[in-house]
Amino acid sequence: MTLLPDVDEPLVDFDAGAGSRAQRTSAQDPVAQDPSGLDFGSGVELALAASNQLFNARNAPRYVAQVLQGVNAVATKLERTSQPFTGVGPAEMKARVAAVDLDRPLPDTAAALEELQHTYLRDAVYFHDAKYAAHLNCPVVIPALVGEAVLSAVNSSMDTWDQSAGATMIERRLIDWTAERLGLGNTADGVFTSGGSQSNLQALLIARNHAVATLRQDPANGGLRLPLLLEKLRIFTSVDSHFSIQKSAAMLGLGFDAVVSVACTADHRMDPASLASALATASDGGLIPMAVVGTAGTTDFGAVDPLAELAALAGAYGAWFHVDAAYGGGLMVSNRHRHLLDGIRLADSVTVDYHKTFFQPVSSSALLVREGAMMRHVTYYADYLNPETAARAEIPNQVDKSIQTTRRFDALKLWLTLRIMGADAVGALLDEAIDLAARVGPVLAADDDFELAAEPQLSTLVFRYRPVLADGTRLPEDAADELNPAIRSAVFASGQAVVAGTRVAGRHYLKFTLLNAEATLEDIRGIIDLLRSSGERLLAAGPAARTEAHA
Repeated sequence: MTLLPDVDEPLVDFDAGAGSRAQRTSAQDPVAQDPSGLDFGSGVELALAASNQLFNARNAPRYVAQVLQGVNAVATKLERTSQPFTGVGPAEMKARVAAVDLDRPLPDTAAALEELQHTYLRDAVYFHDAKYAAHLNCPVVIPALVGEAVLSAVNSSMDTWDQSAGATMIERRLIDWTAERLGLGNTADGVFTSGGSQSNLQALLIARNHAVATLRQDPANGGLRLPLLLEKLRIFTSVDSHFSIQKSAAMLGLGFDAVVSVACTADHRMDPASLASALATASDGGLIPMAVVGTAGTTDFGAVDPLAELAALAGAYGAWFHVDAAYGGGLMVSNRHRHLLDGIRLADSVTVDYHKTFFQPVSSSALLVREGAMMRHVTYYADYLNPETAARAEIPNQVDKSIQTTRRFDALKLWLTLRIMGADAVGALLDEAIDLAARVGPVLAADDDFELAAEPQLSTLVFRYRPVLADGTRLPEDAADELNPAIRSAVFASGQAVVAGTRVAGRHYLKFTLLNAEATLEDIRGIIDLLRSSGERLLAAGPAARTEAHA
């Protein structure tokens, strides 16, 4: 179905021919020729043609026509797509894209969109498909796409009030709303970010600067530069936490080895007893617990750490308590599972990714802090942008809270989602995904060809193909380690489904991440059968075929 008929673009076409026509005209006009040899007549005509593509009141009809053509192209492609991927390989895509001559513009938008079919749309990975079950990529809701269209056109920059006005207040209201949902209290504050990794980085930057401010109160540290004060700082987090904790430690000058990995219990939640032991050992050794990072929704197992217990231990050692709820933050709007976030109100800071479990387009994340005054640790005043006098005058410059300067108005997507759908409806979508995982878990556990690594907690399942052989024994561990990555690669190359992979205790596993509220148990059974048939075929073909498939 075509949503809208093709619309003729108004005004002058901006095409490759404009320049050549201008050159011919100016060549006959000696006034247009500069002694330097530059053709100013050509440049003027080219600029006039290019101005027809600027978004302004004069070009509003052109804007509508071209955007509708783009919307049409995506909608039509979506309707005609029956699987999440085509299976195209990197070499083919690289050659196809490399063949495009970026110095020779196409004649119009329709031609560019036709080319885009071959360089992007045809071979994109479509997260809306029920058989996409790999990473924390969600199908997106239409109100957020409306917001995306509005914010990209108006193009507000969220750094200063004189660039964002109403956008500033909408973002601040959403931060307050999120803090209220998390129970962080009336003094909470925060800022939107590009994603969970940036939110975690900013949280640990604040924690580091907070710890350093405390260290500087000791007269013995008064003359020491920052690098010398960082030597003894340590971050404690579970072995299953997100890799951005280690990356943040390195970027903050602490080093990867400043992160102390704490053991988990059998359900993959951080073990409070192990944390208590690690904190005591570090403190007794003269090290300083800078931060404890709990996770509300680990990437692999969806585990939510015992947040209240971790908060108490962090407090006992004067450590900052950060909760990475990039995945599990959506539980704050869940109608049936929000109790899993119990204890998060005790956090000093929280990461929430709306582009995971709030069904928002990338990017849309936020960092929240329980004490808004702590945002001062990332504040820097520049006379040309956000002078300190503006802060004293209570002018709300968002750059005062952010490690970014220029920043998109991503908050608008969530705002329109809440205003059109409501929080309960968003929570219902997440509940459906969690319930689907709960139904898939027993299916995998009862299947002799598969091993389930752990019971599902949110919407992920970690498992592997390890069938029972003819002699009654299971496929050996080493053979399973070789086979499962090959299965994943073979299924991805088929394009019929997309699943993820991970390691558990050094062994290779497959992983479902289910975030599609319209996916059914039968859809997932179909993926399981595809994994099984791929495994059977690769087993029969021998080790060489498995190596080739994985490559």
